[in-house]
Amino acid sequence: MNSANDDDRRELPARIEQYYDAVPRSGARAEDFGPLTLFVREGRGWPFYARPALGWSGPVSAGNVARVRARQRELGIPESFEWVAETTPALRAAAEEAGLTVHEHPLMALGPDAPPLALPEPAAGLELRIVGPEDPVLPSALAVPHLAFADPGTRTGTAGTAELREATRAVAADGSVEQMAARIRAGLTCVAAVVEDGLALCSGQHQPVGPVSEIVAVGTLPAARRRGLGQAVTAALLADARSRGAGTVFLSAGDEDVARIYGRLGFRRVATALIAEPPAGE
Repeated sequence: MNSANDDDRRELPARIEQYYDAVPRSGARAEDFGPLTLFVREGRGWPFYARPALGWSGPVSAGNVARVRARQRELGIPESFEWVAETTPALRAAAEEAGLTVHEHPLMALGPDAPPLALPEPAAGLELRIVGPEDPVLPSALAVPHLAFADPGTRTGTAGTAELREATRAVAADGSVEQMAARIRAGLTCVAAVVEDGLALCSGQHQPVGPVSEIVAVGTLPAARRRGLGQAVTAALLADARSRGAGTVFLSAGDEDVARIYGRLGFRRVATALIAEPPAGE
């Protein structure tokens, strides 16, 4: 007899697939390419991706991928495809045949029965908080992931507060703060941050859609790593997601080292997220 956990493990990838199709629609238009859907962001912010059309069960060819890539180039947006390996296994071969490089990322989730994470007590001089739409820390909360993702991994890096202040000025000038403030007001995104001296040393977001939310863009200023800030932000985001009725909370870990950190927080691997993009230097 199958256990409830076995049933949930089978259902989670499909639930996440539905989420991936739904979440861009609040800020992007969807363009139909048969077995693939291209989401094109309206306004500023992180660009969206192309992905399998929801419910598509037929084949996907390299030609299908090439058509979407041509459209992405025409629009001047990244040639990026994201999907769940277990629900659309044929897309990987098509993407690789079309000349893309495919990266694997552990897809991890907490189900509705998982116990809540304890919110840590920040060290002296630090504050862990949910960032409101008028909060003056919002620009740096949006800027710090850019610095974090430019220097991936878990080791301590060199980018510090000087670089963060520069990145914050750039974010404050490009209109993305206003757009994120509108999403916060509408309940589409929650931002959490660990703040020191008015700057977000670490931040992250979750984006609820019905009973599911994804934790995204958790990034720590490279010079401030190895202080548990990412875990603190994740715990705050999870608590907020639960308070909004999200029974399933998931995330895509950058690599196995990051996955082990989330594993210590109770997240378990449920599938594999695949991201296809042009080879480096192309």
